[in-house]
Amino acid sequence: MGTKASDLAWGLAFGVVFGFFLHKGGATDYDVIIGQLLLTDFTVLKIMLSAVVVGAVGIHAMQGRGWVRLSPRSGSWGKNAIGGLVFGVGFAVLGYCPGTIAGAIGSGRLDALVGGLPGILIGSWLFAVVYPRMHDGILSKGPLRKVTLPELMRLPQWVVIGFLSVVIALVLALIEKNGL
Repeated sequence: MGTKASDLAWGLAFGVVFGFFLHKGGATDYDVIIGQLLLTDFTVLKIMLSAVVVGAVGIHAMQGRGWVRLSPRSGSWGKNAIGGLVFGVGFAVLGYCPGTIAGAIGSGRLDALVGGLPGILIGSWLFAVVYPRMHDGILSKGPLRKVTLPELMRLPQWVVIGFLSVVIALVLALIEKNGL
């Protein structure tokens, strides 16, 4: 791990590359996203499943080399419910998630700039304002253990990553075979 500035630079570089691939894959296109929500276009699902495999292999390879330190945090059903609700409403109303908003702004989409960016800023501010009141309330309901999938399955991380990679590859092949 480097300095804070170099860590931020690497994060920015990976974010730009990820945004480029989101754009090239079509995930910054409103019609593609709405098609996913309507279950008529599975482009976004294919991109995200591919990203899960690449991300899992990449982050664990970097961890193995000592480049990153993973520190998963515990969660709760309340946090997942509120997060899912906020994400889902924003996604359904505008047709973008935070990552695809950034990619769509980068590709010149006015709806993402005018609707998405203010939505992210206002939503973040609103969450910061209400968080202290929600912290000990709904957000703490139904605590979940701080555990990773390999720990839960009691298997080495590379066994789990390999298994999930094969399963995801089979799902992607099935989607392609069925023309979805």
